[in-house]
Amino acid sequence: MTVHYMKLNPSPFAMIASGQKTVELRLNDEKRKRISVGDEIQFSRTDGEATIRCRVVALHAYPSFRELYQAFPLTSIGYTEETAPAATPEDMDAYYTEEDQAKYGALGIEILRIEL
Repeated sequence: MTVHYMKLNPSPFAMIASGQKTVELRLNDEKRKRISVGDEIQFSRTDGEATIRCRVVALHAYPSFRELYQAFPLTSIGYTEETAPAATPEDMDAYYTEEDQAKYGALGIEILRIEL
Protein backbone atom coordinates (compact mmCIF):
# COMPACT_ATOMS: atom_id res chain seq x y z
CA MET A 1 0.00 0.00 0.00
CA THR A 2 1.33 3.37 -1.04
CA VAL A 3 0.25 6.82 0.14
CA HIS A 4 -0.10 9.45 -2.60
CA TYR A 5 -0.36 13.19 -1.98
CA MET A 6 -2.64 15.54 -3.90
CA LYS A 7 -3.88 19.09 -3.47
CA LEU A 8 -7.50 20.18 -3.74
CA ASN A 9 -9.26 23.52 -3.85
CA PRO A 10 -11.46 24.19 -0.79
CA SER A 11 -14.79 23.34 -2.49
CA PRO A 12 -13.92 19.83 -3.77
CA PHE A 13 -12.02 19.21 -0.53
CA ALA A 14 -15.18 19.94 1.48
CA MET A 15 -17.25 17.71 -0.82
CA ILE A 16 -14.84 14.78 -0.31
CA ALA A 17 -14.72 15.43 3.44
CA SER A 18 -18.52 15.29 3.60
CA GLY A 19 -18.68 12.12 1.49
CA GLN A 20 -20.61 13.75 -1.35
CA LYS A 21 -17.76 13.60 -3.87
CA THR A 22 -16.58 10.00 -4.28
CA VAL A 23 -14.65 10.24 -7.56
CA GLU A 24 -11.64 12.52 -7.97
CA LEU A 25 -10.90 13.53 -11.58
CA ARG A 26 -7.34 13.75 -12.81
CA LEU A 27 -5.33 13.29 -15.97
CA ASN A 28 -4.23 9.69 -16.43
CA ASP A 29 -0.60 10.85 -16.52
CA GLU A 30 2.53 9.03 -15.36
CA LYS A 31 2.08 10.11 -11.73
CA ARG A 32 -1.51 8.79 -11.57
CA LYS A 33 -0.54 5.52 -13.29
CA ARG A 34 1.35 4.68 -10.09
CA ILE A 35 -1.91 4.62 -8.12
CA SER A 36 -3.39 1.20 -7.35
CA VAL A 37 -6.64 0.04 -5.79
CA GLY A 38 -6.03 -0.22 -2.04
CA ASP A 39 -3.58 2.70 -1.96
CA GLU A 40 -4.34 5.78 0.08
CA ILE A 41 -4.44 9.41 -1.00
CA GLN A 42 -3.84 12.25 1.41
CA PHE A 43 -5.60 15.34 0.10
CA SER A 44 -4.38 18.72 1.29
CA ARG A 45 -6.47 21.81 0.88
CA THR A 46 -4.65 24.31 -1.36
CA ASP A 47 -4.75 26.90 1.41
CA GLY A 48 -2.91 24.45 3.68
CA GLU A 49 -5.63 24.52 6.31
CA ALA A 50 -6.57 20.84 6.42
CA THR A 51 -5.92 17.31 5.16
CA ILE A 52 -8.04 14.20 4.72
CA ARG A 53 -7.09 10.66 3.83
CA CYS A 54 -8.98 8.38 1.45
CA ARG A 55 -8.61 4.80 0.24
CA VAL A 56 -8.67 4.11 -3.50
CA VAL A 57 -11.49 1.63 -4.14
CA ALA A 58 -11.49 1.69 -7.97
CA LEU A 59 -9.74 3.32 -10.92
CA HIS A 60 -11.64 4.27 -14.08
CA ALA A 61 -9.56 5.28 -17.12
CA TYR A 62 -11.23 6.94 -20.12
CA PRO A 63 -9.95 8.44 -23.37
CA SER A 64 -11.40 11.82 -22.36
CA PHE A 65 -13.30 13.64 -19.65
CA ARG A 66 -16.38 13.50 -21.92
CA GLU A 67 -16.61 9.71 -21.48
CA LEU A 68 -15.84 9.98 -17.78
CA TYR A 69 -18.62 12.53 -17.27
CA GLN A 70 -21.06 10.17 -19.00
CA ALA A 71 -20.06 7.23 -16.79
CA PHE A 72 -20.79 8.74 -13.35
CA PRO A 73 -23.54 10.69 -11.64
CA LEU A 74 -22.37 14.30 -11.73
CA THR A 75 -22.88 14.61 -7.98
CA SER A 76 -20.23 11.91 -7.41
CA ILE A 77 -17.60 13.86 -9.36
CA GLY A 78 -17.99 17.19 -7.61
CA TYR A 79 -21.19 18.88 -8.70
CA THR A 80 -24.24 19.63 -6.59
CA GLU A 81 -27.85 19.11 -7.61
CA GLU A 82 -27.91 22.85 -8.34
CA THR A 83 -24.71 22.99 -10.45
CA ALA A 84 -25.07 19.65 -12.28
CA PRO A 85 -27.42 20.94 -15.03
CA ALA A 86 -24.71 23.36 -16.22
CA ALA A 87 -21.83 20.86 -15.90
CA THR A 88 -19.81 20.02 -19.00
CA PRO A 89 -16.56 18.12 -19.58
CA GLU A 90 -15.08 21.42 -20.75
CA ASP A 91 -15.10 22.46 -17.08
CA MET A 92 -11.87 20.44 -16.83
CA ASP A 93 -10.21 22.85 -19.29
CA ALA A 94 -9.70 25.17 -16.29
CA TYR A 95 -7.31 22.59 -14.83
CA TYR A 96 -5.75 20.80 -17.81
CA THR A 97 -4.78 21.90 -21.31
CA GLU A 98 -6.56 20.29 -24.25
CA GLU A 99 -3.18 18.92 -25.37
CA ASP A 100 -2.59 17.16 -22.04
CA GLN A 101 -6.15 15.82 -22.02
CA ALA A 102 -5.62 14.36 -25.51
CA LYS A 103 -2.20 12.95 -24.57
CA TYR A 104 -3.08 11.30 -21.25
CA GLY A 105 -6.82 10.79 -21.16
CA ALA A 106 -8.91 11.02 -18.01
CA LEU A 107 -8.86 9.08 -14.77
CA GLY A 108 -11.65 8.78 -12.25
CA ILE A 109 -10.20 7.79 -8.88
CA GLU A 110 -13.02 6.29 -6.83
CA ILE A 111 -12.32 6.94 -3.16
CA LEU A 112 -13.67 6.25 0.30
CA ARG A 113 -12.80 8.63 3.12
CA ILE A 114 -10.90 6.99 5.96
CA GLU A 115 -11.84 8.15 9.43
CA LEU A 116 -8.64 8.82 11.37
